[in-house]
Amino acid sequence: MAHSKNHDYHILPPSIWPLLASVGAFVMLFGAVLWMKGITAYMFLGGVALVLYVMYGWWADVVKEAQVGDHTPVVRIGLRYGFILFIISEVMFFSAWFWTFFKHALYPMGPDSPIKDGVWPPAGIETFDPWHLPLINTLILLCSGAAVTWAHHALVHENNRKDLVNGLLLGAGLGVIFTFFQAYEYSHAAFGFAGNIYGASFFMATGFHGAHVIIGTIFLLICAFRAMKGHFTPQEHVGLEAAAWYWHFVDVVWLFLFASIYIWGSA
Repeated sequence: MAHSKNHDYHILPPSIWPLLASVGAFVMLFGAVLWMKGITAYMFLGGVALVLYVMYGWWADVVKEAQVGDHTPVVRIGLRYGFILFIISEVMFFSAWFWTFFKHALYPMGPDSPIKDGVWPPAGIETFDPWHLPLINTLILLCSGAAVTWAHHALVHENNRKDLVNGLLLGAGLGVIFTFFQAYEYSHAAFGFAGNIYGASFFMATGFHGAHVIIGTIFLLICAFRAMKGHFTPQEHVGLEAAAWYWHFVDVVWLFLFASIYIWGSA
């Protein structure tokens, strides 16, 4: 009785995952430097593999904790707060790319003066027409967000597991289509990443967003797989909530990218 649990908190057992995550992140970062220096890419790829392994193992443990009842109401509140802080950090991350784009757009660098002689977009840059493929991709992401909202509503308000799975699969499928169209757009770009600030800003902002779409798509597929196994309930579905919040964040970032880089930035 002296060691029985009489509180709602989850006392975590010793875990190797934080240490492995730190090692993997360091190896990946150091390997990226070596890769950019033209020395080798194998260290970077090894770091990525280790980070992916940690992500799989650590989150698998979190799923097991949820299934055995360790995620009490108090723990679920902490998980939600933690994910909200993560989303805030992502907002700051993308703010940096918007900042550099607007800075160079409003004060373009010229040959003699950083303001007077500058032209934006730089001379020779042929920008994308925002009302063709970028608009289609915008509609695709908005529809995917609606599908994820449908899935969440089906679980919480109706406990309809069929619509839950269908909504998640539809949202993930639209995410795959978005990624395919984004890759197609990149292959037809009239400018490159190197040699001009417009291309660097464009590909960094939209490329990191594309990476987040891929991650979010995997997130939705995992939630769909878990839903098929009966993991979520109307009362306990923190993983599904996190996936929905992440996907809606990806949607909102794209709307800002579409409005600022594709429409305003190409004017």
